[in-house]
Amino acid sequence: MRVTVLVIILCVVWAGHSTAASFSSCVAGLRETAVRAGVSKLLASRALNAAQPDEKVLRLSKVQPESKTPIWDYLGFLVDEQRISDGRAMMRKFDRVLRAAEQRFGVNRHVIVAVWGIETDYGQEAGDNFLPHALATLVCQGGQRTAFWRGELIAALKLVDRGDLELNKLHGSWAGAFGQTQFIPSTYRRFAVDFDGDGRRDLVNSVADALGSTANYLKRAGWRPGESWMIEVKVPPGYSGPTGRKKRAALSVWARRGVVRADGARLSGGAQAGLLLPAGRQGPGFLVFRNFDAIYAYNHAESYAISVSHLADRLAGYPSLRTPWPTDDAGLSRAKRLHLQKLLLASGYDIDKADGKIGPVTRVAIAEAEKRFGMQPTGRAGQKIYRALGGK
Repeated sequence: MRVTVLVIILCVVWAGHSTAASFSSCVAGLRETAVRAGVSKLLASRALNAAQPDEKVLRLSKVQPESKTPIWDYLGFLVDEQRISDGRAMMRKFDRVLRAAEQRFGVNRHVIVAVWGIETDYGQEAGDNFLPHALATLVCQGGQRTAFWRGELIAALKLVDRGDLELNKLHGSWAGAFGQTQFIPSTYRRFAVDFDGDGRRDLVNSVADALGSTANYLKRAGWRPGESWMIEVKVPPGYSGPTGRKKRAALSVWARRGVVRADGARLSGGAQAGLLLPAGRQGPGFLVFRNFDAIYAYNHAESYAISVSHLADRLAGYPSLRTPWPTDDAGLSRAKRLHLQKLLLASGYDIDKADGKIGPVTRVAIAEAEKRFGMQPTGRAGQKIYRALGGK
């Protein structure tokens, strides 16, 4: 028995050493590849010599919130009153820059700020992963899209070599997106512009460069100046007609199908739009135009593009959605998510701290609280558990 246990321990230790050696070998190969691609040898060494596998990066790479989160939860915390208020303040602060970007690239300034707000909460949540190490993890342990991640790593290092950024500024998301509006390195190289005129394209420290670059990206993605991006609509009871972003028809055709604006006004005209029903016929509907596609190109998820579009509308002074989501357990704003965590702590659930971020530990605590109140344990931060714990 002791011999068997010893063999098992030795096998585990050997496997760990083997994995570490394999990762180190892969990183060494990445350094050589970067140098062959034109990155200075000194920079490649500085960026990668201390690289270690990052389990958090691997875990996050397997989760896509846009596809797993109910749409009412997604919009609940992305387009809340705080983000709207902060966005309007940013529009006043950077009015000159935004108007210049709108004039040069033709992109509506409210949309530019909405992208900024959704991506990083106006620069407050840009990510803390050191990109060279995160991307090395994805190349050497991710198992998929290794060529893509390798290319992004080299593109990031070339930005430093070019003089746009310092190496210690390469911090962002697990997937390599970074800066005020979260460009991946290859997109940065292609679309970033020096909008403040200082000779560098710095999307980390320069708000002007970030906003101008975002406008440039949307223009290159097909933005049409002066045209709409999305309008909220209602479909008739029992609607069974076409849906989908690409199944476009003229507004007058949608009117004949019984679709009306959310305020009841009749649709008219020849502008081409597709119909999205993200929560089915009973929830809000959206007619989306070519400019919606440009927003979609920024992050290939319809829920993301709806969020940016709706936030842009709110920043421009339009009201909240007129049709409620078809649920009796709507999502929470960021302020209520933070309060929910405080209520969990006050009720004795160990979630370490209240930070407004609903991670695995908070979800476990929510599920336990739901069971306590005789509810289905979902682990979801919704109105029902919030009210059950005393929230209002």
